[in-house]
Amino acid sequence: MRGSSFVNMHNGGSLPFSGVPVVTVASLRRMVIEAVGEGAEIASLFAAPAAEGRKSGAGDFLLVAVLSDAHTGVLRVAAARVEETWPSFTPECAAAHLFEREIAEQYNVRPEGHPWLKPVRYQPPMRGALPRQGLPGIGSGPFFRVEGEEVHEVAVGPVHAGVIEPGHFRFQCHGEEVLHLEISLGYQHRGVESLLTGGPDKRSIHFTETLAGDTTIGHATAFCELLEGLSGTEAPPRAQAIRAIALELERAANHVGDLGALAGDVGFLPTASWCGRVRGDVLNVTAMLCGNRFGRGLVKPGGVGTYMDERMEGALADRVKTCARDASGAIDLLWKTPSVLARFEGTGTVTAETARAIGLTGPAARASGVDHDVRRDHPSGIWRFTHVPVFTWRTGDVFARAYVRGLELQRSLAFIQDQLASLPAGDVRVPVRPPARGAFALAAVEGWRGAICHAAVTDRRGKFSRYKVVDPSFRNWFGLALAMRGQQISDFPLCNKSFNLSYCGHDL
Repeated sequence: MRGSSFVNMHNGGSLPFSGVPVVTVASLRRMVIEAVGEGAEIASLFAAPAAEGRKSGAGDFLLVAVLSDAHTGVLRVAAARVEETWPSFTPECAAAHLFEREIAEQYNVRPEGHPWLKPVRYQPPMRGALPRQGLPGIGSGPFFRVEGEEVHEVAVGPVHAGVIEPGHFRFQCHGEEVLHLEISLGYQHRGVESLLTGGPDKRSIHFTETLAGDTTIGHATAFCELLEGLSGTEAPPRAQAIRAIALELERAANHVGDLGALAGDVGFLPTASWCGRVRGDVLNVTAMLCGNRFGRGLVKPGGVGTYMDERMEGALADRVKTCARDASGAIDLLWKTPSVLARFEGTGTVTAETARAIGLTGPAARASGVDHDVRRDHPSGIWRFTHVPVFTWRTGDVFARAYVRGLELQRSLAFIQDQLASLPAGDVRVPVRPPARGAFALAAVEGWRGAICHAAVTDRRGKFSRYKVVDPSFRNWFGLALAMRGQQISDFPLCNKSFNLSYCGHDL
């Protein structure tokens, strides 16, 4: 990033929006491509109508790029003014491909040269978008097709046999071998970003808690840290520790549940049944903490909505210790059972080169050897003073994704016990002042699936004129598609569960 025009920000920080450098779109394109080539990640790439106070014309938008630089611990931000078209970043930076498709759909502006510019969510246009007509229907193409003798399509969904959200999976197969998988989502687009525009208000925290229901703590923490950055407020140390405990409980519940589900996918019932029970136990610990198994109402602007006395701290610690013991016994069986390893190893491989190129995040990326974790690389809250070891693996297959999650589960439960034994004293919540006017703020959190990024721009009244959310599923669905290339189609349930991505986190 030598000689770049980025402005550096720390996680949870803010600055006047006028302080974000505005360069030519050609310069921004070059800056992003060079930075990603040097190891940075695209944390967010979005468009917004030109902000108040900036000179703009009809159809004039700012393209805002947020890059995560793990080597320096900063988030780099720059913008460019675009009108109806701009040269696509995707041909030289594959990680930008879905972001550019989303921008084109939201604002009816076009990244020229994008290789596959089809809708992402079939959503209504954002405020200030250019007029357009003839929106494609849900599930309409174009779909990529492989031509050849004996090549056939298998279309799955969007309605599935299980009680899950809708998504369409179109396999191009030769016999049982998958040559290509295309995933179409967006069937339940809720427009949460539009609903957050005009806030913050009393509804805002509830919208963010439901961005992805199994990531309630992750998204609520990102929203609150962003709001605190905009208002110059810092949550008390005790509240920061409780937030981290809740975040790791969320990680532990999902990791142990998915490891059990992976065992079930290969017919290994001892781990499947035991992990299902332990997941319920971990969720019940969260319920003890705040009254809700998924953490609703726990994280609040300025702190948390619960206060633990010494008796509750001890009770929680005892339950977590029991969960750690039970999970360890059940999961160790996976690594000691040859029939399980035979199904996990070599299935659904994503190489380190591919993971970096497409911007994979979280355990799925770390399983391919990409050593990134927001808790360590961009620490905020209690993570500035403590840490959890970051685990990576090298094979990038189902085994690697399962093994990394098993290690993370172990360390998360140990971290929770350590924090409960040494919680700071004091208040758990402080008043939050009104957000700064004409400001730009960022907050990143390492959710259990990977990096969560919230960005916001405020107007002259201190209200959100643009609120942008990137859930890790948005970055990782394409990784699942690539993991299936060359696999047997019967491997799809196993590969799918090893990622376990969110439909609603993608659809927002």
